[in-house]
Amino acid sequence: MRTRASAVAFVAAAALLAAGCGKNDQPSASEWADSMCSAVTTWQSSITSIVTSLQSGGLTKDSLTSAFDDAKSATSDLTSSLDDLGKPDMESGQEAQAAVDQLSSEIKTDIKTIQDAVDNASGVSGILNAAQVTKETITQAGTQVSSTVTTLQGIGAQKELKSAFADSSSCQKLTGGS
Repeated sequence: MRTRASAVAFVAAAALLAAGCGKNDQPSASEWADSMCSAVTTWQSSITSIVTSLQSGGLTKDSLTSAFDDAKSATSDLTSSLDDLGKPDMESGQEAQAAVDQLSSEIKTDIKTIQDAVDNASGVSGILNAAQVTKETITQAGTQVSSTVTTLQGIGAQKELKSAFADSSSCQKLTGGS
């Protein structure tokens, strides 16, 4: 169960990192939050499926590599979906952008850590080590996401993003209605 929660957190992290890039048209804070959360929810479903398949047993280097490749593909799909979001059209949009850029950097480092562990896995102990590194790194990513979401919700005098996240049905699905 903890691995699933960690995977969900990792998914959210990647979604936030992908939200940093985009076109010049700026969506409203509500549109931005809803689009981001919708894309994250789709990605969350993919990552949950990947984690479930790994938990079903028979962990090998090939299954670990395949799962990581699937996760990278899901991340790529997410990034493509979010590339056009841009920053939210609000007074503190640049501040929101900076928070997402920092998270992006952190998540890229996390992905490299997992990639290195999977690539270097050899034998049973190597595979178990790679699985442990992956679990720990996903947990770390979850902390990074939580911190960034808290930052985003507190941005600006009106806390527009906090309201936008609370009002979005996609974000409510992602956060479990909280």
